Amino acid sequence: MTKNLVKMAPVKANEPEGGFSPSLSNKAYFRIRERILRGELNPGEVLSARRLAEEFGMSLLPVAQALRQLESDKLVESRPRAGTRVRIPRPEEVRGQCIVREALEAQSARLCCSLATMKERLELLRLAKQLDTLYDRFGHDDDPELKYVVHTLHFELHMRIAEYARCQELKDAIEKNQVLIYNWFFDLAADRRVLPPGFHTELMQAVTGSNPQLADEAMRVHVQFGVVETLQQIVPQANDWRLRRASNNQKSEHE
Repeated sequence: MTKNLVKMAPVKANEPEGGFSPSLSNKAYFRIRERILRGELNPGEVLSARRLAEEFGMSLLPVAQALRQLESDKLVESRPRAGTRVRIPRPEEVRGQCIVREALEAQSARLCCSLATMKERLELLRLAKQLDTLYDRFGHDDDPELKYVVHTLHFELHMRIAEYARCQELKDAIEKNQVLIYNWFFDLAADRRVLPPGFHTELMQAVTGSNPQLADEAMRVHVQFGVVETLQQIVPQANDWRLRRASNNQKSEHE
């Protein structure tokens, strides 16, 4: 079941287009990003470009280019004397990205409610029920593969809503701003896994209903759910990182 879900719901944001073989830097980019999104590389974990290049069987240049792209995506960060590491989201970023996501996805829900076909509405409800079932397992299972499948299916569900909204510019904005990828990253950083029963099914009942205003409101509530708890989890990690860095700097000064 897990393998089938991964095939059904791949993460597509920023993948190369046109059917051409991806460059070495793209291959390195997707391999590192997948490890971050799987939770195999934790927030704050140091990334060695040289070690990754050796592991991937590449030269240093494509891996360095991949890390620069991941830094642009705000998934990693480079700091003087600290090197490159998986980024720890800052509280203000969590708030800001949630505001952007709410604006984009509320409009996506509103349009989907008005324009989706009956077949598309049934598909959204099916995916939502499947996602809720997996989240129930996720809350009691620490399997990293299951975690990846859950978040991948979550990404797919929201991109289907954007697709059925029938506004390519809106769908592109959701995809290019990577608001769903970044939200995924927040969840990993905060280790958020418990949701109310039927959380996504209830949302889809509003989105597939007959009232666009209710769909809009339901999506806004959905996006804002757990933000306070996520911030509470992320802030100590950010502070610990800065305290460790300050401590290391002080040691260096006394050596």
